[in-house]
Amino acid sequence: GSLLSGLNGNVDKCVHAVGEDCRTTVWTYQIGEKDGVLDSFQPDEQLKRKKKISYVRRQRDVYQTLGPSSAAESATLLAFGSLFTSPYRGSELYIDIHEAPRDQRIQSLIKKIEFLHFVPEILSAGKEFADKNINAHFLCAQLRLLDGQFKNHWKATFLSLKQKVESLGQSPLPIHIFVMTDLPKGNWTGSYLGDLASDSRHFKLHFLREEDELVIKTSKKVVAAKHSLRFAFAPESMGGLKKHCPSERLPDVLLFIEEAVCSCASLGFVGTAGSTIAESVELMRKFGTCASQSLTAL
Repeated sequence: GSLLSGLNGNVDKCVHAVGEDCRTTVWTYQIGEKDGVLDSFQPDEQLKRKKKISYVRRQRDVYQTLGPSSAAESATLLAFGSLFTSPYRGSELYIDIHEAPRDQRIQSLIKKIEFLHFVPEILSAGKEFADKNINAHFLCAQLRLLDGQFKNHWKATFLSLKQKVESLGQSPLPIHIFVMTDLPKGNWTGSYLGDLASDSRHFKLHFLREEDELVIKTSKKVVAAKHSLRFAFAPESMGGLKKHCPSERLPDVLLFIEEAVCSCASLGFVGTAGSTIAESVELMRKFGTCASQSLTAL
C-alpha cells in the first residue's frame, strides 16, 4: 500500500489509505444487511487456539463506509491493504462483491472486468514460446505444491495430472507437457513429475526460468511500454536504505508468461484445485486469449 498511499497514509485528498484491518473486515455492497454485522464465518474455539485468533469478522458495506460523507469521499483512489479474495467455509475473504442487482452501473462494470487481458508483450511472449520452443500440441500442468494448504495435497494434485496424461492415450511420439510449478526442478525426483521427466521416450517436458532470454526480453519490453513501475521504491525518509537498493528493477513477469503459454495448450490444462492461478488460466482459455495473439508484436 505504501507505493500508492505513501508511508504517511492519505495524500492531499487524492489517495485514501483504507485503515480497516483486512483480517477482520469483509467488504460487501448492497447485500441488504446492516453495515457492521457479524460475518457468517467466525473462527471456532479450536481455530482460535491454533492460530491465536482473538478477533471477529464483520461485514462492511463499501459504499456506506467509504462513500458520501466519509473521510474517503474526496479521494480519487482507494488503497487497500489487501484485495486477495477466495471462498472459505461458506464465506469470502476480504472482498465479497460478485453482483450488484440494484446498481446497473456497478453490475455492468463487474461484467466488464470478469476477464482483463495481460498486456500484449506478455501474451505475445507466451504465444512465441508455444510456437517456437514447444512447436507441437501440448498439455499444460500448473502444479502449486509448496505454500499454504497446497503443500499438504501433493497426492491429489499429481493424481489429477496422471489421470489427464493417461486419458491422452499412447502415442508413437512423446507427449509434450509444459510445466509451471513452484517445486524446484532439483526436487522432482521421487514425484510423478520426476517420473515424467525421466521417461523421455514418452514425454517431453518444457518449462521457463527467470533467467531465460525470453523472460528477460519481455520484462524489458513491459518497462519500455510503460505498463509497470520502472524503478524500485525507497523513500528518502528510510534513511540509508536507499543507497543499498538497486536504482532500477525489471518487473517479475515469469508467472504471467507461464499463464499465457498455458492458454495455448491444445491438449488441455490441468490446474491445482483451489489455486487462483489455475482460475486465471481457465479464464484465459475460456476467452480464447491465445487464438487472438500473433507474433507480429515480437
